[in-house]
Amino acid sequence: MTKHVPISFEFFPPKTDAGAEKLRLVHQELQQLNPEFFSITYGAGGSTRERTLAAIADFNGKGTPVTPHLSCIGDDKNRIAELLDLYKSQGIDRIVALRGDLPSGQVGLGELPYAQDLVRFIREHSGNYFHIEVAAYPEMHPQAENFDTDIKRFVEKAQAGANAAITQFFFNPDAYFYFIERLQKEGVDIPVAPGIMPITNANNLIRFADGTGADVPRWIRKQLQGYGDDSKSIQAFGHEVVVKLCERLIAGGAPSLHFYTMNTTDPTRKLVKDLGLA
Repeated sequence: MTKHVPISFEFFPPKTDAGAEKLRLVHQELQQLNPEFFSITYGAGGSTRERTLAAIADFNGKGTPVTPHLSCIGDDKNRIAELLDLYKSQGIDRIVALRGDLPSGQVGLGELPYAQDLVRFIREHSGNYFHIEVAAYPEMHPQAENFDTDIKRFVEKAQAGANAAITQFFFNPDAYFYFIERLQKEGVDIPVAPGIMPITNANNLIRFADGTGADVPRWIRKQLQGYGDDSKSIQAFGHEVVVKLCERLIAGGAPSLHFYTMNTTDPTRKLVKDLGLA
């Protein structure tokens, strides 16, 4: 029996009306699993701003709290302040504060170039109103010079006022435990929720991982390659891998789990139920 830990789910804002309708159904279905919050992503330089706001308007006030992502690179303080005021007026009190990716073709990092600058600005503008989540990279941020520098950057985010963190997805629990150990040595003890990516499609997983610097261990890659186009076997194997990963994380003291749903219900729901976390 897995001990109970809080769970949360991540959505991305849909691009079409049909996608928005599908996401409303996914939201209703996953809400039955009693998550702590739903987070909604925000594109590079606020490129999905309107769609993000539309998704938040759809789900806010319908049971589970909504947590907007907010990225700062290439943006300015006035626009970010407007969003903070809007969220506060809507009763939203949790934010995922990220550096984000610079939109293609844009030059200059903006007034708040790094996540710690955004966290500091949120605190200056809104005091302690918002619970601030930040990103964590157990296998190192893909653009970091080295692991020590990456740890230092995380410590700066915590010192700027972050309350908690959510990790990039990973499949090696030892990387997570080592990361937590390093933070504790630096005197940082904010809760860090592992980000969990269901494995449902081998090509998509490898593409995501290669694009974000997440490591898919060789044994997992080889198994997935061996299944070819046999999607049922890929999903069964992927489910088993992720269940075992989550069990190890929970047994090792992970404070909660954050699932990257990819705007679908079944893979995440099956994981949560088989872990006994519903």
